[in-house]
Amino acid sequence: MDARELDDVVAVLPPLLQALDRLGFVARYLDPAHFDQVMDAVGEPEAALVAERHRLDGWSDSLADVQAALATATDGAIAAFAALRAAPEAEDGLMAAFKALRELPRAMEALYPLAGGLPPVSRFFLDPARRDDIEFARRLAEAPGRPDTGVLHFDNDPGTRGGFSVYVPEIYDPAVAWPVVFALHGGSGNGRSFLWSWVREARTFGAIVVAPTAVGRTWAIQGPDADTPNLARMLDAIRGHWNVDPARLLLGGMSDGGTFAYVSGLEPGSPFTHLAPASAAFHPMMAAYADKDRLAGLPIHIVHGVRDWMFPIDMAREAAQALTRAGANVIYRELDDLSHTYPRELNGPILTWLSET
Repeated sequence: MDARELDDVVAVLPPLLQALDRLGFVARYLDPAHFDQVMDAVGEPEAALVAERHRLDGWSDSLADVQAALATATDGAIAAFAALRAAPEAEDGLMAAFKALRELPRAMEALYPLAGGLPPVSRFFLDPARRDDIEFARRLAEAPGRPDTGVLHFDNDPGTRGGFSVYVPEIYDPAVAWPVVFALHGGSGNGRSFLWSWVREARTFGAIVVAPTAVGRTWAIQGPDADTPNLARMLDAIRGHWNVDPARLLLGGMSDGGTFAYVSGLEPGSPFTHLAPASAAFHPMMAAYADKDRLAGLPIHIVHGVRDWMFPIDMAREAAQALTRAGANVIYRELDDLSHTYPRELNGPILTWLSET
């Protein structure tokens, strides 16, 4: 990298990372009743990025991969903000905002390969509490770069169904049994995108994350269940490739994914040791008809938002009460500022809970 290209990176990275961080803020606090306030709080971080975008043109061919990663992430962030600002004028403003935020995981996927060579990118993909940990940064920098670590995709190209994406920490040690998180996307989503709801915390605290894509348009909440056997197939594949701790197998998810974590995870033959539904629907019959032996002492971590406009908070309160009465070991977290979105800030506490129960 010559001096000019180094200057370009130094100029582009700060506004790019700031813009991605602010998109994460929007994704966390998106709420149809408070959209204007959220956008006001975000400001206009894309303005500085637009001003520096020209620096990513005309690089040497030897740095084409770096240039493409930065340009893809930059263009995605700029497009996301443009679409968010246009969303209130759309026929379905909320859906337009959700579509705009699809650019965020795409940008993160493009940028992540640079984490191994650019310290600011590496810090961005860490939990904020560990970003100034010099020793941990050294461990990451010295990771051996195994071909079976990092972000991997298995029959999970955009637009396909039934495949899965995986994140394995670069500091993976095959002599250690690792916890595994199955993170299930919301309705009409896909695992390739939802994986990025977990990479930062899994990289920081040490966990393998599997992000499946439902076989159908959404998870098999009703009718024939093609998803549970597909999850079992994926888990077998993970066990065949990596050293997995059989006592720390978490099935969790957002919205429809959280509901399916109940549906599949309460089955008597489920291999999962812990459940963690977020912003999910629940019917008391799930607890009433669940196998008593399966429920006895089963660790379940429930997260729901008071502002949830799709699945009312009473549904989550009822789930916590019914499952506790049925014998499960329930942790219930109710967030006053959470709408129908995924609270990524709880991934770290969930991983701690997974290790301690």
